[in-house]
Amino acid sequence: MRRSSSRKGQTNSTASNNSLAPDLFRSASGKAATKEMERIDGLFYTYANNSSGMIEPEGIETLCSDLEVEHTDVRILMLAWKMKAEKQAYFTQEEWRRGLKALRADTITKLKKALPELEKEISFPDFDNYDSELAWPLILDNFVDWMKAKQG
Repeated sequence: MRRSSSRKGQTNSTASNNSLAPDLFRSASGKAATKEMERIDGLFYTYANNSSGMIEPEGIETLCSDLEVEHTDVRILMLAWKMKAEKQAYFTQEEWRRGLKALRADTITKLKKALPELEKEISFPDFDNYDSELAWPLILDNFVDWMKAKQG
C-alpha cells in the first residue's frame, strides 16, 4: 500500500512539473522581449532630447553619424517610414519602438545591418503626383530620384 501511495505522489509531481514547463518558456521569452525593449529604449534615450522626450533633428544627425550614413540618405527616410513617423525629422519613443521592433534591431550594429533590407521593400506609393518643381525637402527629392532610377 505504501508503495502505491509513493508512486501516486511521483505521478502528481511529474504532472505538476509538466504543467510548469510552458510557464517557464513563456517567462523566458517574456524576459528576452523585455531585455530587447530595454535595449531599444536605451538607444532611444541616447539620441533623444531630454526636454522634449523625442529624437529631434540633432539626434537624428548623431544617429546617422553612428550608422555611418548621411542624414540625406534615402534609407533614413525609409527608416522613418518603417517607424510610421508622423512628423519629419522627429521620432517619438512609440515610433522608435515600432520601427526597431519591426526591423529586429536593438543595437546600432543590428540597425546598420537592417538598413540595406529597407531598400528591398517595394511597397511604396507611386509618384504620379510628385512635382520636382515644388518645394520638397532634399531627402524626399533624393528618395524619388533613387526610386525612379531603381524602377527604370
